[in-house]
Amino acid sequence: MTDTNETLELPPETKPAEPAAKPQAAPGYNVFNDTKAVREGLPYPLGSCWDGHGTNFALFSANATKVEVCLFDGDTERRIELPEYTDEVFHGYIPDIGPGTFYGYRVYGPYEPENGHRFNPNKLLLDPYARAHAGLLTWDPAVFGYVMESGDDTTFDERDSARFVPKCVVVDPDFDWKGEPGRKFVPWDQAIIYETHVKGFTKLHPDVPEHLRGTYAGFGTKPVVDYISSLGVTAVELLPIHTFVNDSYLLDKNLVNYWGYNTIGFFAPDPRYAADVPNSLREFKEMVARLHDVGLAVILDVVYNHTAEGNELGPTLSFKGIDNASYYRLLPEQKRYYINDTGTGNTVNLTHPRVIQMVNDSLRYWAGEMHIDGFRFDLGTILAREHYGFDEQSGFLKSVMQDPLLSSVKLIAEPWDCGPGGYQVGGFPPGWAEWNDKFRDTARDYWRGEAPAAALAPRLSASGDVFNRQGRRAWASVNFITAHDGFTLNDWASYNDKHNEANGEDNRDGHSDNRSWNCGAEGPTDDETILSLRERQKRNMLATLLLAQGTPMLLAGDEFGRTQNGNNNAYCQDNEISWVHWDHDEAAQHLRAFTQRLLELRRTTPTLRRSRFLTGQYDETLDVRDVTWINANGGEMQQEHWDDSNVKCFGMLLDGRAQTTGIRRLGEEATVLLVLNGFDGMVEFTLPEVPHGTKWSLLIDTNLPHGVPDEEFECGAAYQVTARSVLLFKLGK
Repeated sequence: MTDTNETLELPPETKPAEPAAKPQAAPGYNVFNDTKAVREGLPYPLGSCWDGHGTNFALFSANATKVEVCLFDGDTERRIELPEYTDEVFHGYIPDIGPGTFYGYRVYGPYEPENGHRFNPNKLLLDPYARAHAGLLTWDPAVFGYVMESGDDTTFDERDSARFVPKCVVVDPDFDWKGEPGRKFVPWDQAIIYETHVKGFTKLHPDVPEHLRGTYAGFGTKPVVDYISSLGVTAVELLPIHTFVNDSYLLDKNLVNYWGYNTIGFFAPDPRYAADVPNSLREFKEMVARLHDVGLAVILDVVYNHTAEGNELGPTLSFKGIDNASYYRLLPEQKRYYINDTGTGNTVNLTHPRVIQMVNDSLRYWAGEMHIDGFRFDLGTILAREHYGFDEQSGFLKSVMQDPLLSSVKLIAEPWDCGPGGYQVGGFPPGWAEWNDKFRDTARDYWRGEAPAAALAPRLSASGDVFNRQGRRAWASVNFITAHDGFTLNDWASYNDKHNEANGEDNRDGHSDNRSWNCGAEGPTDDETILSLRERQKRNMLATLLLAQGTPMLLAGDEFGRTQNGNNNAYCQDNEISWVHWDHDEAAQHLRAFTQRLLELRRTTPTLRRSRFLTGQYDETLDVRDVTWINANGGEMQQEHWDDSNVKCFGMLLDGRAQTTGIRRLGEEATVLLVLNGFDGMVEFTLPEVPHGTKWSLLIDTNLPHGVPDEEFECGAAYQVTARSVLLFKLGK
């Protein structure tokens, strides 16, 4: 931007009177007001913007009366009133202020909780658009807008919060994106997502320099990016890296918020993950560039549904003190209180145009400036809520899909929240993918003997019964068997019950319905029979996930059997319970090799990842059916087979001749047969007769702990399918 002396004079009646109360000096800071060093500036872009000569500050607030930008230099706080108010934006330009400057805002206005207003200029506030933060929150009564000790949020607290809260940082956005020729767009039908945590993945990694472990720089080191790339996945999905806050109740128990679903800054990478904190922005960009170097896309888990400010008894850190009534959804008849569709105390008001703008600006910033390839939206239903409920044509969803940049990146919804009608799997519009918990639950139930073939079949087919509408594609179903929330794969096969004692809540937290089976003993055991079954069950689940239609998401560490010792809610465990361990025994190495084999087969066999939904309908013109369901006798499954809950062994025949696009012509892909046996005994399965082939080559048998099968069987031959196992065959001439 360039400097400007343009001034917009507002009529006196448009600027409300200032409040009588004035903030006290913050203990530890020498405060002075500066009225000479500011120019009018511009109301855009929002946030702080350095132009090489000075910095423009612009802050939206529809209900404030005055805003001061506070600049910090050592023990000095310099307060400068933003002189202009244009289109509900306070703004001003300060010469000679550049990158590295620490700042915050003090916002004046009415303190009227009953009317939804909680202005308190004694509280230093974070800029919603800050590109970088410095420092951590210290939980002190001064960070609350009311007298915290009273428990009454209608009281007004006059203590200054500046020395207890993080500061915003003016940044230099310039960065040379070296290695970007390696960045490539991965089509949805080829996508394989790997969910992990920036810190936890490298904290114990022996090949990462110790001072870089747990940081952006550590995640971008060659051993890490090479390992992830070697698995065969195409994208890394990172748990939240937006600046977030450690909950006070966790700190009181000597725990922290490890997952990071407690955002306070939507534009800033959290400095706690930076090896070089003053250059955290640059370090994050370097990490992204290194992942792009090896062809890996980067997806961020983002939390736009709530903030770390909690409900009416929460702290005043940013939005609450800037314009509470605009940024949050409040009860219409009791505006002192917050709508809590998130279960966290507050809900971001995605019906307000300026809030929609903030979220879109944030997304565009990460996609454009930070080169992020996609986003997974936590509690995504919130984003589509209007005052009357969920609407797939909500203002936010429409604004995203019409945006030329955002509509080109990968958009993934967690399609549920805690509010009325919050479960919306399949309800998002075209262009969106969604986490499909139906896949997880059904796969888990099938392999523990609690779900029939009829329940699993549609999940193997990308859940067309849920997603096949309005031209959506099979990739819209993001299939997963585990995620950060819940049991790891190893623990799913090792525990019947959660073991969350380390969380300090007497094992009351976390879901009790894990749909898990310990295979005969709870937790660690020396019983070889149980251990063998557990390993096969892990291979069964991995094969179900990676050979099914749809987009698979693999939880980091599941490829070698990572455990959390039965903890299914490790959100507060920033320690070895959550961190990935790298001392792998022989079983772990075999499981990793098996996972790599599955991923390679998925990559080289397009039949396993079609973008078109399978229908099973016979195409008379091409004389082909895209999928045929096979019973153990080698014939086609009939309705009586589907209705029989005792039928636990069946086959999924995918014909490679089926059309692959909207053009009606025969496909030229491989024909494959997936056989699943959820029965607890061996089943003799007759390999089906297929007109365009004579033999079946065995590619996968989960009964084999290691090694690649190299056997061929004539069509019509019988194969002894081990109890609880998965087979994959490929048709040959």
